[in-house]
Amino acid sequence: MTAKPSLPSAEKLYIAMVGLPAMGKSVIAYKLQDNLRNMGVAAKVFNNGEVRRRLFPENTSHAEFYNPDNAALVALREDIALINMYDAKDFLNEEGGSIAILDATNISAPRRRKIIAHLSDHPILFVECRNPDPDLYAASVARKTKLSEFAHLSTEEALASFEARIRHYRSIYCPLDSDGSGTDGCPPGEKRPEEYVIVDSLNHRIIKEHLTKEPPYYSLLRDLLVSDWVKGLCLVRHGETEFNRESRIGGNPRLTDKGIQQARSLAARFRDKHISCVVTSTLRRTREMADILLEGRPEVERHALREFDEINAGECDSMTYDEVRRLRPGIWESRKTDKYHAPYPGGESYASMKDRVERGVKKALYLSGNAENLVIIGHQAVNRMILSHFLFRREEDVPYVFIPQDRYFHIVSTQSRKLVELLPFQS
Repeated sequence: MTAKPSLPSAEKLYIAMVGLPAMGKSVIAYKLQDNLRNMGVAAKVFNNGEVRRRLFPENTSHAEFYNPDNAALVALREDIALINMYDAKDFLNEEGGSIAILDATNISAPRRRKIIAHLSDHPILFVECRNPDPDLYAASVARKTKLSEFAHLSTEEALASFEARIRHYRSIYCPLDSDGSGTDGCPPGEKRPEEYVIVDSLNHRIIKEHLTKEPPYYSLLRDLLVSDWVKGLCLVRHGETEFNRESRIGGNPRLTDKGIQQARSLAARFRDKHISCVVTSTLRRTREMADILLEGRPEVERHALREFDEINAGECDSMTYDEVRRLRPGIWESRKTDKYHAPYPGGESYASMKDRVERGVKKALYLSGNAENLVIIGHQAVNRMILSHFLFRREEDVPYVFIPQDRYFHIVSTQSRKLVELLPFQS
């Protein structure tokens, strides 16, 4: 392929994503694209997989296509990568673009050398994604097997094929922070890229930065990499249960007839809305709420996370508040004095559940791909913790945040827009 003449750099940048499959590269790539565009920066994602599926709609579901020992197929995949590189180059040099994002694994040292050789006209920032959570990794792999290229395979066949593909990628994986010893999958003495960032894609945390000089737009990009990105979160509390009627704490009750009707009202509100994903706790009342919401919508992903289980009431589980006041006056008084920090005996306080709930939010956003209309169905204390994160409430006020059972919170939190609104189930 003949190189095209380079134009002088005018605050233009290539971002080359790096990482094994199912590590959140595409989620971050499109997060960068969308936020940059909202801020007036011309950015575009160039995804190798889209080119591959367009040119070879059936062949690429088989693991052999990714075998690094198959020279003919390696050459074919390198041609696909070059097509994407030169599309990105045209975007920056001929179409007025500012940031071109190469969304591919780019995990081998030879591939990264090729990127550097062919895209020498503007600075390149490599961004490697790592995901430390095995459950989310498994969920990401399962989602990959639902792509159109696997449509002709059974679920089991698709999963086996994709896992074999990952094994091929692992065999050539060279991390960006290789020490050059040759013991970490990289060729001995392999030179690391000059500019790179390694990101924990679940926790939005930068693990390592290596910059010889700051690339264009870096202060903005760094902020985007470490920020939560909520395009549209619908935060719902489960409908009424018998425990709610009796003012009982905790338990695992079912929805009452009124709670079922509340769930139906929510479903009616969302009848004509796209839902990207529904995440519940593992407790029955939130799962029943999701069952009704998703009747006739089998295509919507749903997940149950223990991180969203209601506050653990320990020895007070299933007691009424009046019983706690009469039979456990010490607990009652301590929670009246400092409800945020005072734990139930053998259970949790709001303070001690904070980390798990925040971890649950990050998992839910990851599972949804940060798409719009992620629905989280939780509990009173859990939803108070989630909401307070976006409202910046004082700790002492968190246990008193109003969480109704016939309304939901719609939350948007991006670099260009912050919104929290309380909406009725019935429109």
